[in-house]
Amino acid sequence: MFQSSKGAAPKLSGKKCRIGVVQARFNDDITNALWAACHAELIRLEVAEKNITHVTVPGALEVASALQGMAESDDFDALIALGCIIRGETYHFELVANESGAGVTRIALDYQIPIANAILTTEDHAQAVARQTDKGRDAAAVAVEMATLLASL
Repeated sequence: MFQSSKGAAPKLSGKKCRIGVVQARFNDDITNALWAACHAELIRLEVAEKNITHVTVPGALEVASALQGMAESDDFDALIALGCIIRGETYHFELVANESGAGVTRIALDYQIPIANAILTTEDHAQAVARQTDKGRDAAAVAVEMATLLASL
């Protein structure tokens, strides 16, 4: 049984978890770092390498389509979305940020599968670099925690 005391994070073990990761290639210096941190944390949390499926897509808007394919396969206990959207000079930033976030959430709810959303939305490259490692690790921990929680409900 999965139990957590109020305010305390549970001890996580991903030994039984099957995790799918979708990584956007746009801003690949950031997304590669997100993936490296995420992968290292999944391994630290005892997710077996054979139970981690990693795919890449062109950009943040394509992440939801790949997540949907993974969710439809019923082969995963949780999914992870990795990407990086950096504000530019046009409205495109808002469009990509809003639509990618909405797509990820819709897939999670429609398919009843937890998705850790680590698609960064930052004002500039420096902010993305400052967040890439922590957010990659956080995404792995969220995926394992939510997979474990939902399996116990």
